[in-house]
Amino acid sequence: MTSYTSLLDMKVYFFISVLLLSLSCSEKQDKTLPAEQSLSESVYASATIQPDSLYNVYAVVSGILDDVLVKEGDVVTKGSPLFQIINSTPKLNSENARFALELAKENYNGSAAILSSINDEIEAAKLKFKNDSVNYFRQKKLWEQHIGSKLQYDTKKLNYELAANQLKLLKNKYDRTKNELQTAVNQAQNNFNTAAIATNDFMVTSKINGKVYALLKEPGEIVTSMEPLAAIGSANRFVINLLVDEVDIVRINKSQDVLLVLEAYANTVFKAQISKIYPKKDERNQTFTVEAIFINPPEVLYPGLSGEANIIIAKKENVLTIPKAYLIDHNKVKTDEGIVTVKTGVQNMDAIEILSGLTKDTYIYKPTE
Repeated sequence: MTSYTSLLDMKVYFFISVLLLSLSCSEKQDKTLPAEQSLSESVYASATIQPDSLYNVYAVVSGILDDVLVKEGDVVTKGSPLFQIINSTPKLNSENARFALELAKENYNGSAAILSSINDEIEAAKLKFKNDSVNYFRQKKLWEQHIGSKLQYDTKKLNYELAANQLKLLKNKYDRTKNELQTAVNQAQNNFNTAAIATNDFMVTSKINGKVYALLKEPGEIVTSMEPLAAIGSANRFVINLLVDEVDIVRINKSQDVLLVLEAYANTVFKAQISKIYPKKDERNQTFTVEAIFINPPEVLYPGLSGEANIIIAKKENVLTIPKAYLIDHNKVKTDEGIVTVKTGVQNMDAIEILSGLTKDTYIYKPTE
């Protein structure tokens, strides 16, 4: 019995010794000294790569897609045709308007123009007026000398006045007809321009110099003004779309540095800079979109590449820091003298700046779980 009791006491003693030794080792492992280092505080954001100036292409009119004039990956210039929509009626209207315009111009400027005919009448009237004028003034002088009859004088005078009125009427007719024909040309030009615009609406063109990243319709499909036909963006300039939580958005400013890691380049950190902050919050995920541009872009980029980014909001050199895991209740640490309140500053995922309350020679202890 005594032997059994002694054996039990020895086991208990051994267990307590092992426990104390373990606690002692744990305590040695879980204490540290504050360290001086450079510290950067950052905000996390998910990242997606998109071409600059990316936009969806829409048709102005509805109809049947007749032809797709580009392929995905093609580089296009501003105004390049992309899609042709069937436009038989507008094309016929445009042709009719062109014919009407040509006719109006021919009537105004052509060799067989109406104005030319009136002008011929004016020339003839001028000759008649000149002849009647000579006869009238000759007869007038004779009449003043009491030569000739009153009837002859009155007849010459009447012919002179009629010729003068006829010439005046023809000149007025010429001016009026010229104005009417000019108005007809202007109207025909406007009708042609309107018809041409309507025809152009059936040809969808690029609004920018860029690359075709997606084609969303095939020939024969119905096209409406509500559905996109393609996606076009810059061919060689890409931007980084960052989704920032609403809690952190007030700390983001333009020109802040960004460190980016892409899934396609997992072992490389790319530098970027904030270029734009969109003010509208996405209510679906409670985030704001922030745009950044590469400082050192990779050689190959594709739309939709994803990754993670840290937006540097503060950076300090040679600051006193402790691991964040050693912090208690956000502003306290455990030391050899007990629990001490500290004032903190910049922090990142692992470390936090100590502004006061500790020195670099003060051991701190990691709180137990």
